[in-house]
Amino acid sequence: MASILKTQKANALKAQANGKGKRKADDMEVDQETEVVAPKKKKNKQRVLLLSSRGITHRMRHFMNDLEALLPHVKKDSKLDSKSQLHLLPELADLNNCNNTLYFEARRHEDLYMWAAKTPNGPSIKMHVQNVHTMDELKMTGNCLRGSRGLLSFDGAFEETEWGRLTKEVFTHIFGVPSTARRAKPFIDHILTFSILDSKIWFRNFQILEKDPLQPNGPPHTTLIEIGPRFVLTPIRIFEGAFGGATVFSNPEFISPAAVRSALRRQQGSKYGHRKDAQIDTERRKQMRKRGEDELAVAKVFA
Repeated sequence: MASILKTQKANALKAQANGKGKRKADDMEVDQETEVVAPKKKKNKQRVLLLSSRGITHRMRHFMNDLEALLPHVKKDSKLDSKSQLHLLPELADLNNCNNTLYFEARRHEDLYMWAAKTPNGPSIKMHVQNVHTMDELKMTGNCLRGSRGLLSFDGAFEETEWGRLTKEVFTHIFGVPSTARRAKPFIDHILTFSILDSKIWFRNFQILEKDPLQPNGPPHTTLIEIGPRFVLTPIRIFEGAFGGATVFSNPEFISPAAVRSALRRQQGSKYGHRKDAQIDTERRKQMRKRGEDELAVAKVFA
């Protein structure tokens, strides 16, 4: 038995030396199909937190409701009590599972400021909102499905400046409705336009109509009909962080509405001051032209 085992071992050693014998599975050439791994499609997971400060008027509230109707991926929150504690907003956005924030700040019950920020790391843009016209005020004939996704159209002037490119990117994240939004409908029937004119951002919302309303049975003809709302944004300052940090851009042409009202009041007050000065000059001239008392006056002669 021992001799048989010795001969088997010797034969195995000879086979290995001559390159014969059984091949291992790793050494065998097997035609294996290479699996092509497709790259994962990047999902757009943008959610926006919408809230305001105390002191907003009915017009500002209706304007916020219009924006909430346009953006189905918006999560609306209650009003923020303090206007000085803006550092709480990134925490609120994190609690609501949002990575964007639209915060409307009302001042003196007549001035409205909008903060558009990426949370929690920034950047954030502070803008002055002017010429607000809600959907109920305009009463346009345009209409779109509630919750539908809208196309974004940006003016070519956004690419000419650094702050324009940054603003375009932030607006794309905030106003671009992702296809996976919970309340979004799988339709695209309106377009949101952003245009730059006089260093201001003009916003319009149009319905995409593929038929001529005058000829419903005619050939397809794409037209745009305004829906609303309308508003104008004046960029004030861009910060590096969320609601604070280093200043990336500052608009030197911006004048606060409080300063404009103060200048108007000073102008009206200067008119009153000029009028009072004219009255004093008139009285002084009258005193200078007045004749002195004569010794031969009737009152003295026949006293």
